[in-house]
Amino acid sequence: MTDDRSSSDLRTVISPKWLGQVAHLRSSFDTAAPFPHVVLDDFLVESQAQAMLEEFPAIAVMPQSRDYVFGDKRELSSLEQAGPACVRYYEAMTSQDFAAFLGDLTGLPLFVDPDFHGGGFHQGGDGSFLDMHVDFNIHPMHGNWQRMLNILLYLCPDWNPEYGGDLQIKSRIEEEPTSIALGFNRAVIMLTADNTYHGFRKMHPPAGVTRKSIATYAYQMVSNSDVVAHTTRWVPEDASVTKRILARHYDTVVRIKQRVFASRTARNR
Repeated sequence: MTDDRSSSDLRTVISPKWLGQVAHLRSSFDTAAPFPHVVLDDFLVESQAQAMLEEFPAIAVMPQSRDYVFGDKRELSSLEQAGPACVRYYEAMTSQDFAAFLGDLTGLPLFVDPDFHGGGFHQGGDGSFLDMHVDFNIHPMHGNWQRMLNILLYLCPDWNPEYGGDLQIKSRIEEEPTSIALGFNRAVIMLTADNTYHGFRKMHPPAGVTRKSIATYAYQMVSNSDVVAHTTRWVPEDASVTKRILARHYDTVVRIKQRVFASRTARNR
């Protein structure tokens, strides 16, 4: 749940122009297609964004994500260990003031996961991709936390559209996705639900150029019996028959793996 600290310094991290326009943003969020979202350029105070770019970890030190055949990118959740600018960002994101901003934006009582499970630094280079999917809906460690929002901050200066890597979003499997271009200090705040498909196609930036983003996830409290939990649901485009079968049964495969791992852990105690 939200940090007990008050974030009186929120305006030194997030651009005051966005904090002061939440009523307008609420209308834009609610009416956006193909599902509720907003795109906010210059999301952070410029000096904050520049400092976070300088602190962004090298791709070589970031572990491979656990997307298996459905993605090729690197992830590192330990945002608060990267440097003072990232600590300020972490504190802002997990503050009560930011939770209130998200509440005003969506009309929901939300809070940010302080452990950034599955979030934090994301990075990919030549050949990186992430197949279309909808996100897991219940936090793996907290059965009464329902995931409701993704807050995606892109830190890609001088990104050439020819490299690819645009965020692709759609609300129906069969429809053509809407593209959201990458940029520097551009944030996308988007609903996450059972029809909020998103991903990015294989990209080809030159050597030394990477797709950098920071992912933050917001939740609401629910009763354990209110929502049927599911893992990430993959719907890859132009995939082989084998990959499509794996995607269709991915939730079952993950549940079996979790039971086997739990059983082995119990035997080894």
